[in-house]
Amino acid sequence: MAGTVTLGQALNRALRDALAADDSVVVYGEDVGPLGGVFRVTDGLTAEFGEDRCFDSPLAEAGIVGTAVGMAMYGLRPVVEMQFDAFSYPAFEQVVSHVAKMRNRTRGRLELPMVIRIPYGGGIGAVEHHADSSEAYWAHTPGLRVVTPATPSDGYSMLREAVDSPDPVVFLEPKRRYWTKEEAVLPVRTAPMDRAVVRRSGDDVTLLAYGPMVETALEAAAAAAEEGTSVEVVDLRSLSPFDDATAAASVRRTGRAVVVHEASGFAGYGAEVAARLTEQCFHYLEAPVLRVCGLDVPYPPPGLEEHHLPSVDRILDAFDRLQWERTWTSAPAPAEVGA
Repeated sequence: MAGTVTLGQALNRALRDALAADDSVVVYGEDVGPLGGVFRVTDGLTAEFGEDRCFDSPLAEAGIVGTAVGMAMYGLRPVVEMQFDAFSYPAFEQVVSHVAKMRNRTRGRLELPMVIRIPYGGGIGAVEHHADSSEAYWAHTPGLRVVTPATPSDGYSMLREAVDSPDPVVFLEPKRRYWTKEEAVLPVRTAPMDRAVVRRSGDDVTLLAYGPMVETALEAAAAAAEEGTSVEVVDLRSLSPFDDATAAASVRRTGRAVVVHEASGFAGYGAEVAARLTEQCFHYLEAPVLRVCGLDVPYPPPGLEEHHLPSVDRILDAFDRLQWERTWTSAPAPAEVGA
């Protein structure tokens, strides 16, 4: 496949190639069979590989993940889909109690090579239960790899790597970016899925993003450049494990950092990023690490989501605050100012 490719098409090709390469790979979930999934990511797989390899499941997320645990224990490599982000919550106990712990529980005797695909995030005009950003739940759970692609090339490469991994992988797919296009030649292998990458180089501030917010971050960086601020954009890609080396190297060089994500800010993933960068880069920082996040409210109705989601303007406001913090922290103490 060469030419213009969308993220959805790249993921479809990754699943097709994984099924062709390994007979132990099976794909299933709600409506992923003949329909091809809500977002058509599994389109054509049942027709090509048969109903034994790509098939529909009952509407029971706990059952989907629970059967995948048994399949993986007996030598298969299941790739299961949670149709929407918040639909994965009924399977939470299976993931946290069994998927994440089985290898440790058996002292390494049992691996669980499985992938849990979760379309996540907002930006498509969907109602609640269809627009959550639940990455912090999964990243907080030891024993899981949690990754999220932002480009078609990464979508293909990271999904193939996830299917081949001996560890369980929560694969978060930014649904608002399924139609993002890129000139690419598939198959392709990009950086390892546990590594962050620099999407745009800059000198004044590091902007860290992942999944659906990478494109927004790049737009903000371009807008900031017009105002004379050079922004380096780091696509984290892997939420667990976290690539401390790439993120810290950028922040030590720029001296300032902003973390952006769609999920609510309180106890969100950005808090962990800010803490790690503060611990590792404290003597390099010229201002506090800032976060630009979704509001601390349940996901709003479609007509209000633009106010909830981080925007270019909100990111630019954070850049302005960084400059203010630098000026304020370098000013004389209040007792020395004025009379």
